[in-house]
Parts: sequence; structure tokens; C-alpha cells
Amino acid sequence: MTHTGNPFGQVLVALVTPMTADGEVDWPAVEKHIDDVITAGADGIVVTGTTGETSTLTDPEKLRLVEVGKSVASGRAKIITGGGSNETAHAIELYRASEKAGADGIMIVTPYYNKPTQAGILTHFRLVADATDLPVILYDIPGRTGVPIKYETILRLAKHPNILAIKDAKGDFSEVSRVLNQTDLMYFSGDDANVLPHLAIGASGLIGVTANIAAAPYRAIVDAVNRGDLATATAEHKRLEPLVRAVMTHVPGTVSAKYILHGLGRISSPRVRLPLVGPEEWEAAIIEDELALVRDVPGADFSNFRPDRNAAAGGALPKVHGTTR
Repeated sequence: MTHTGNPFGQVLVALVTPMTADGEVDWPAVEKHIDDVITAGADGIVVTGTTGETSTLTDPEKLRLVEVGKSVASGRAKIITGGGSNETAHAIELYRASEKAGADGIMIVTPYYNKPTQAGILTHFRLVADATDLPVILYDIPGRTGVPIKYETILRLAKHPNILAIKDAKGDFSEVSRVLNQTDLMYFSGDDANVLPHLAIGASGLIGVTANIAAAPYRAIVDAVNRGDLATATAEHKRLEPLVRAVMTHVPGTVSAKYILHGLGRISSPRVRLPLVGPEEWEAAIIEDELALVRDVPGADFSNFRPDRNAAAGGALPKVHGTTR
């Protein structure tokens, strides 16, 4: 299938999956949160990614998230399904079902835990990309998967007609530049602290966790870079820095983002599913200290921030576990 332009958007939110206190997906909160981030400037939503707790979502939940996302977005933003599987057959099945559910694109993570060779990684990505007509983003995050997608493998994958982009969470800027020079792949920053540096060397956009809380500044950064206004982009980057530090430094981004969103009254519970747990007292205190430094960030008014450490404590065991098949 031939894709022209950017079919994903530029400001993509790595969406948290709001849950009830007992760890079940809070579907009304999901709808509200998707609408909130789109209204704030997101033009792409990645559901069921790392931040969405894909490891502990069931396949029916993943597909419903695509359906709900499409319904709420109503053409205002692209809905990308993330996650996938470390089992190639399961990943193929899941992405085919996601396409039928209405996904606009797929983000395929490097197979985790198995630690495949580069030949295995290449085969996995090719077979999954062959199984759907949707545009594909490769997700390179060796800190979680145990293995990187090496430069030579990226070059070979770039020749696949459906593989159009890569989400970079390695932070190797020299490699990003090499790939941008050698291929037509689009790059998306997968590290909230490095969004502006990625954009400055030619990235197409971002897939961000902090954008769950404040998508508007990322919209401002991207728009400023698009028009060549580095001064405005830098100013927005600096304003965001303490918020990014609060979200991305002390506990997993999913945990901190939910803790903050709940404290702002934007989701009903900060609950995450085990083995993730809410921040411990000392971690919560550090996050709150960082948030006290946030100033003039659109969408992130902490004057009425009411964190609930008790509500966030521990993690939930859902009634139905995620399954490989």
C-alpha cells in the first residue's frame, strides 16, 4: 500500500489507560481523556502502548480502546495501536484485528524478553508489516526490550512499503541523523526530555507521556519548529522541563502520569495494574516537589493540585488477566 505524507500526526500522546480503583478500565474516563488531549492539540493518539499498560491489557480491551479512540476522535486525530507482542503470530493476529477495529496505524515494538538476533527482529517486523495495509511505526526501546534495532536492520526495514516511521527511545542522535540521511523514514521522539533536539535534527514529531498532562506546549513546540521559530520552541521546551522531570524521572511514566492526572481531577483514580504500583511516599514527595517548580505551562495548573497518595498506593489485580493467545 502506498502512503503519502505523514499519516500519523505530529503531536502523538502515548495515552494512559484510565482505570477504576479495582483496576478495571474506566471507559467513560478513557473517552474524556482522549477528548481532553485532542482538544489540547494532539493530532495522534497511541493507545495500548507502554504507557497504556499494554502488558496487562487483554486483547479485547486493546481492541475496544481502538474503537473508543476512533469514536471520540471523530476524525480530529489519528488512532495508532501500540504494544503488539513478543510472539510474532500473536502480533499479526492482534494488528489485523486492530485494523478491522478502525486503527489508522500500528506501532510495533521490538520483541521483548526473547532477545532475538537482528535476523529475528527483521523477520518479526517484516511479517507483521506484511499482514496489514496500515502504515507502521517501528518502536526501538532497548531499555525495555533488551535489544536495539541496529542501524543496518533499520536500513533494511526502511525498504518495506508499509514501514514509514520509527519511534526512537535510544537517544542516539548521530544514528537518527544517519537514518534520516539514508532513508525516507519519519522519526518520532520517544523521550520526552529530547523532543526539541529530535525535532531540531529532522524528526517529524513526538510520541509523548507528558503530553497526557499538557499536550498544548508540545503543539506549540512542533508548530514553532515547523515555521522555523527556534526561540519560541526553546522557550516552551524550558517551561516544560520540570514537568517532564516530574513525570519521567522517579517512577515509570505511566505511574507518575496517572498520579498527576488524578491530582488534577482529570481521571477518577490513579490506579495501575500489577506489577506496577503507585509511588511510595518518598517518591510521591519528590514528584510533588518537582511539580512545585512548574510555571505557566498551558493545561498544567497546579494551584488546585490535590494528590492522593493513599489512592495511588499499591497496584490492582484485574479480574481477567492478559493472555498471550
